[in-house]
Amino acid sequence: MTNNSPTTTDLDETAVSVRIKIAGLWTSVLFVFAYVDIFALFRADVVNGVLAGKVHIFAVDQTFLFLTTLYVTIPSLMIFLSLILAPKINRWANIVVAAVYAVTIAGSCVGETWIYFLFGSAVEVILLGFVIWYAWRHPLS
Repeated sequence: MTNNSPTTTDLDETAVSVRIKIAGLWTSVLFVFAYVDIFALFRADVVNGVLAGKVHIFAVDQTFLFLTTLYVTIPSLMIFLSLILAPKINRWANIVVAAVYAVTIAGSCVGETWIYFLFGSAVEVILLGFVIWYAWRHPLS
């Protein structure tokens, strides 16, 4: 009779690749991105603006929707790119893209008074800080 119960070695911690950590961080950023935007649809000011064809100061048109899609596509691609790029390119792509996104997210908080938005943005910036930190520490060889 064979014993199929797990042994202690089956339950031991294993090292997680830095690439997997970075990909996981990008995934987390996108989840927070999505939920903060979804929760905005519960705000009367946002809904009324959208119904009037505006998001903040921007007209909702082909250009706005394309640029918004592009803005979300880049971190979406970073999940996969973090797993496949050569180490040196991986490092700099993650550092640069994460830094740019952290600045744009912080910029979106200017004038914002809703706590959920500020909190979500802070979480996104912290997660992107970890992307930069892990990318910087990742060995190039």
